[in-house]
Amino acid sequence: MIRSFEDDTPVVPDSAFVSEAAYVVGDVTLGEKSSIWPFVCIRGDIGPTTVGDRSNVQDHSMLHEADIGDGVTLGHNVTVDQARVEDDCLVGIGSSVLRNAVIGEGSIVAAGAVVREGQEVPEDSLAYGVPAETRKLSDEMREQIPMYAQSYVDNRERWREAGGFDIRD
Repeated sequence: MIRSFEDDTPVVPDSAFVSEAAYVVGDVTLGEKSSIWPFVCIRGDIGPTTVGDRSNVQDHSMLHEADIGDGVTLGHNVTVDQARVEDDCLVGIGSSVLRNAVIGEGSIVAAGAVVREGQEVPEDSLAYGVPAETRKLSDEMREQIPMYAQSYVDNRERWREAGGFDIRD
């Protein structure tokens, strides 16, 4: 469901895919070729939430007043609450990125990690554990990040071509 809240209506480009089982409300802007999967909640009721071009937000994730860059993959059951994830990042299944945290460009947050309030993960880093610690990301791991984002750009197109419910009808 896509709905307005007070004076704000989500901006959803024609190239985006939003599952009919997702909830997108208020001051939300989605990027070109982005994808929002079932049971995702994206709230822009207190401040804006953005999801960049070619980024994907997978099932059961929640974004609230979040800034998600381009080419980002947010795995299943991820929470990003009042935080920023810069371009070309992967945030693993079940991770939490808390208020005022910043995930630097080209980084990976490991599955189940908790990035603390106000924590800054340097670019090209791996954040892991509870609370998250960081180390330099290997070149091999860094090179794989765009592959994940592209796989969801491709999957978005498959779902759009399959037809069925269209949020713009």
